[in-house]
Amino acid sequence: MIELRPYNELGGAHHGWLDTRHHFSFAEYYDPNRMNWGNLRVWNDDTIAAHSGFPRHPHRDMEIITYVRKGAITHQDSLGNKGRTEAGDVQVMSAGTGIAHSEMNKEDVATQIFQIWIMPNEVGLPPTWGTKPFPKGERSGSFVTLASGMPGDDEALPIRTDARMVAATLETDQVTEYHIAPGRKVYLVPATGKIEVNGVVASAGDGVAIRDEELLNVKALEDSEIVLVDVA
Repeated sequence: MIELRPYNELGGAHHGWLDTRHHFSFAEYYDPNRMNWGNLRVWNDDTIAAHSGFPRHPHRDMEIITYVRKGAITHQDSLGNKGRTEAGDVQVMSAGTGIAHSEMNKEDVATQIFQIWIMPNEVGLPPTWGTKPFPKGERSGSFVTLASGMPGDDEALPIRTDARMVAATLETDQVTEYHIAPGRKVYLVPATGKIEVNGVVASAGDGVAIRDEELLNVKALEDSEIVLVDVA
């Protein structure tokens, strides 16, 4: 089963400094049919104006992944962590028993991010934060694992949940595959470009919800950057 969720049909809001689209129910957007996808709870497509951002606020018991698509985001938290994550790179925050953080765009241009929340396997653990550069060249033509809580993904940023986030950059007409284990679900979004997934065409920002499939055949109809989350 492959369900296309067009970008222009997503929930969302305009806050002046923030233009956001929600793939799942979030904040003032509520859709009982789109509460989560397996243990994937949130996928927000955020455009943050220059010299603005999310002021300090708390989280607990959630795995939060930030995938920077354009510009950069500057993180600061109650553990004393500070970091700047640039386009193509990833940061992961395991909120655990509680963490307060800010995510600011200190750049002179708008920053675009995917903000992804996945429910953890276990609650009440100490909070952690980490970031890692993943040069796009390393994922040219195929999927590369960026964050994972699954066995064998030792090079990825660790998350405390039965899930994996991968990304790929494909040139026009390039094809790659992703194998799905039985019983698992996948949610895929082209960050840029236009792709075809098992015959379903998706453009930048569209969500593709997938279950009961064993193999994804992904073809780039134009130069594309693709982010995929594999969840229980």
